[in-house]
Formats: sequence, C-alpha cells, structure tokens
Amino acid sequence: MIDNYEFSGDPARLDAALVHRWLSTDAYWALGRTRAQQDQAIAGSLNFGAYDTVTCAQVAYARVITDRVTFAWLCDVYVAREVRGKGIGRALVAAVRDHLAPYDLRRILLATSDAHGVYENAGFQPLENPGQWMAYGRQ
Repeated sequence: MIDNYEFSGDPARLDAALVHRWLSTDAYWALGRTRAQQDQAIAGSLNFGAYDTVTCAQVAYARVITDRVTFAWLCDVYVAREVRGKGIGRALVAAVRDHLAPYDLRRILLATSDAHGVYENAGFQPLENPGQWMAYGRQ
C-alpha cells in the first residue's frame, strides 16, 4: 500500500465498466475496444486493480495473460489521469510482479511505447535479442 492506495488481484473488486471506458477511450493500444471484447479479456486473464482506501474507488488496472508455469504477458496497465504522478503505476507493476513470483515463470513480457521507466523500476529490461522474436497479426 502507498499513500492511501491498495492493490488487489480480486476480480470481484474490478469496475469493468470503468476499465473499459479508460482503455477504449484513453489508452493508445486499446482505442475502440468494445465492451464485449474487454469483458472477454478480463475473463481470460489475471486482473489487478489499485484502489483508493478512503473512497474504495478503482484508480488503476493491469491484466496478465499466463499459463502460470512458464510465461506471462503483462498488458492493459492503466492509471487514471487524476492520480498519475503519485507512483501508483510503479507500485501496481511491482505488485503484479510480486504476485507472479511464486509461479517462477521463465519470462514475463510486455510492450510499451511510453512508460519504460515504470517497468524498469520493477526490474523489466529491453529484450536482449529482439531479433529472435516474431509476431503474427496487427502491429
């Protein structure tokens, strides 16, 4: 917990409508995502939220796709504009990392265009050999 914010992986606490609004209207990677798509993404993932301990309002979100054995993909990390700059994103990413630690995953990946420092603070590094990686689909 930092400065009146707590972090939770309890899916029952998520405000799915709020998460959809954030991502579909304000996150460059998810603009236009439908509510049905977002609900499916939530259902197939581990989900994490940051919550104001005074108001209980959700102020951030992150999602992880994983087999819980070898691999995880951290995505949809979003911090509400009104609370940015308070370290909530860094703390949320660290909480997600710590939640995944017992799985002893070989690799946790993510992609970002603008938040490298947030992830570096939690120990993420650029790929050593990005030329080995390939992708299929929209890029």
